[in-house]
Amino acid sequence: MSPELTALTLAALLQVVQFALMAIPANLELGTAKTLGPRDPKRLGGGLQDLVSPRTGRLIRAMNNHFEALILFTIAVLVVTLSDQSTPVTATCAWVYLGARLAYIPAYAFGWSPWRSLIWGAGFGATVLMLLAALV
Repeated sequence: MSPELTALTLAALLQVVQFALMAIPANLELGTAKTLGPRDPKRLGGGLQDLVSPRTGRLIRAMNNHFEALILFTIAVLVVTLSDQSTPVTATCAWVYLGARLAYIPAYAFGWSPWRSLIWGAGFGATVLMLLAALV
């Protein structure tokens, strides 16, 4: 398996971990009567993020952010892999993305400003660089 595909696989597993990091405190804070239902804001008395603690709300947003970032990173890995253009640069970018996503979780959960945005930027930049490298 290429380094890029390995990083992608680990990033997908990180998404599973992020789901648990969000779901466990959300269930503890809200109870299963709310979390097992359809989660309609009107029925709950607000959106899920509005009903949990600030930190749990941040974990929800961090998980959703990773879903969004993972889409673009997956495209970058597929382009590099399917075009057989894996290089030390693309491999490094893949690992930078994964490292940034790992660092993003505590940065978001604990409200580290401006570090959260800088960490996000490192992961996004690494993904864009992978895409650009595939075009060269």
